[in-house]
Amino acid sequence: MKAIVDRDACISCGLCESLCPDVFKLDDENISVVIADPVPSEFEACAEESKESCPTNAIFIE
Repeated sequence: MKAIVDRDACISCGLCESLCPDVFKLDDENISVVIADPVPSEFEACAEESKESCPTNAIFIE
C-alpha cells in the first residue's frame, strides 16, 4: 500500500498525523508528508482512517 498527500489540498490540520503518526507527519511548512513508503501492513488501517477523515480529501491510497 502506498499513501500520497496532495500538498496543495492539505490545510495543515494535523488530523492524519494524530491518527497515524507512523505514516504521516507535518513537515517544516506544516504540510503533511508520508514518512512510510510503502505503508507497513500494521499501519494500513490507520492510513485508511486518515484518508477517510481528511477534511480536504488530500490523502490518496494506492
